[in-house]
Amino acid sequence: MPAGVVDAAAKGVRLERHAAGAAVLLRRASGAKQLASASSHLLFRATVLATLALVVLFAVHYPSLLSRSFSLSAAPSSGSPSAAAARSRPSHRSLLGSGASYGGAAWEREVRRRATPRRDGGLSVLVTGAAGFVGAHCSLALRGRGDGVLGLDNFNSYYDPALKRARQRLLASRGVVVLDADINDAALLERLFAAAPFTHVLHLAAQAGVRYAMQAPQTYVASNVAGLVSLFEVAAKHADPQPAIVWASSSSVYGLNTDAPFSEEHRTDRPASLYAATKKAGEAIAYAYNHIYGLSITGLRFFTVYGPWGRPDMAYFSFARSIVAGEPITLFRTADGADARRDFTYIDDVVKGCLGALDTAGRSTGDKSGKKRGPAPLRVYNLGNTSPVPVTRMVAILEKLLGKKANKRVVTMPSNGDVPFTHANVTHAARDFGYRPATSLEAGLRHFVDWFVQYYKLDIKGSNVLAGKTTKKKSMAMSAAS
Repeated sequence: MPAGVVDAAAKGVRLERHAAGAAVLLRRASGAKQLASASSHLLFRATVLATLALVVLFAVHYPSLLSRSFSLSAAPSSGSPSAAAARSRPSHRSLLGSGASYGGAAWEREVRRRATPRRDGGLSVLVTGAAGFVGAHCSLALRGRGDGVLGLDNFNSYYDPALKRARQRLLASRGVVVLDADINDAALLERLFAAAPFTHVLHLAAQAGVRYAMQAPQTYVASNVAGLVSLFEVAAKHADPQPAIVWASSSSVYGLNTDAPFSEEHRTDRPASLYAATKKAGEAIAYAYNHIYGLSITGLRFFTVYGPWGRPDMAYFSFARSIVAGEPITLFRTADGADARRDFTYIDDVVKGCLGALDTAGRSTGDKSGKKRGPAPLRVYNLGNTSPVPVTRMVAILEKLLGKKANKRVVTMPSNGDVPFTHANVTHAARDFGYRPATSLEAGLRHFVDWFVQYYKLDIKGSNVLAGKTTKKKSMAMSAAS
């Protein structure tokens, strides 16, 4: 057979084999595609079922989140089962983002209604940190005189959120709503200012506490610096008209200052703690926003505020709890043996100062375009009692009111941010809005202890805690209406 014929035959055999192999591969590929398609459909169905299962579980375990699109309703009464559940239920705001469910026409109408004054010439005030100690008292006082008030608070766990929720219920019973939201949520702040023309902002939201800053420094930067910038940004660029802002600085900005009494003219460039540094930074930031955007800004330097509904981390509050429980308390003395002294300022006096600052705050001069018509007010004031008292004297008053001696442990003051004394000069506040503190430490602590015993349902035998019906009634009224 000729060689050419043999080669052609061989090539034909090879081609047939390749064709057969290709056919097998095609059948396998087709089967693989069908398997992949089936697997893909199965995976899709499994994903859908898993998602539905998660939604069902979420709805069962967190029903409140599915009904928060209209959250401006009065809180339940303190004794109701729903109130008990609210007290025990942790905040799930972070799961969806703060304020993510706020919005809509009905929500905006309710915001406007709450922010509308009930008296001629009244203010419309957004109060941040409204479920806090000073914020709750100021909100009640503003509402009580007919101003429009809307509160905002993130209910963080720096101290027991149950106390903040109790303040929220008290506010709701007086017609003040507190939204569960964060000042760093710029989108929510923009919606609030779009919904209501707030004339003023009382900015009291902050991370408080001197010693805690050593454990969680970033929380202070996030709240006291970034949060302040967030509020100023929205007020300067999105509010129409721009509101006047009164905000809480701190007497801690005086730091290592040794001149007394502390005056607003004294140097504040030597902070003794990170907390103080963030407040000092806030004052510098306020200067910048006033200068650039024409925001009217007033800073208030509070001096050791105390009273009913106070903060459990404050010395007077924690000492009272320890004395009742029979636990030791720690008192600081300076290196030369002197007692630490504080300018304790009663909450009612501070509230009067806050309202006076709001009432006298001049208008902002900028607009949303970023232009300002001229200079706007930039102020800072001390709000103190002007009478420093040794902390040991405060403890002695608590011992008398609680009818029980404290187990004292005296140590040298550490260099962790505490200062040996504070002493306020309030001349400027007295001149500009009539600030005159009038409550002695003895009277103020009596009001606090009356509230403390009632709130925690204490039964202290043989003490002066409940002595005098007049005192008790007066202090309870002050704690509700201050």
